[in-house]
Amino acid sequence: MKLQDILTPDCTICAAPGASKKRILEYLSSLAAEKLEGHDTFQLLESLVKREKMGSTGIGSGIAIPHGRLENAEKAIAVVITTEQAINFDSIDHRPVDIFIALFAPEEECQNHLCTLQSIATIFRDKQFCKQVRKCESNQALFELIQQAS
Repeated sequence: MKLQDILTPDCTICAAPGASKKRILEYLSSLAAEKLEGHDTFQLLESLVKREKMGSTGIGSGIAIPHGRLENAEKAIAVVITTEQAINFDSIDHRPVDIFIALFAPEEECQNHLCTLQSIATIFRDKQFCKQVRKCESNQALFELIQQAS
């Protein structure tokens, strides 16, 4: 599954406020909770925190891909935000993060989950694309840029 298939305009936020790793994870969870029936912000946050305890999802170059697997979820959903200021996220390269791509997927769809993570990592590995992401000044511009990514 591709990022473009599971991302909606209302889950794409440009220049979000965020002062800490915890606050960003809460914000990502609250946005996704509005789209996932039967799941609240706390459940989604718990899935992200559980994964972060295994190791940071900060992949370097100012990018993090926090992700969680959910029981009884019918579909996968993604949330993409950029932050006004980069925050410490315990990334592998120790650099602060300003691009967050959260993925919430049904627990039983392990293979799909891994393929989607790979798709996301491939898109955001492109330094030119990330520069464009950081230059976006509106949620719509960010959403459209991601929809055009290959």
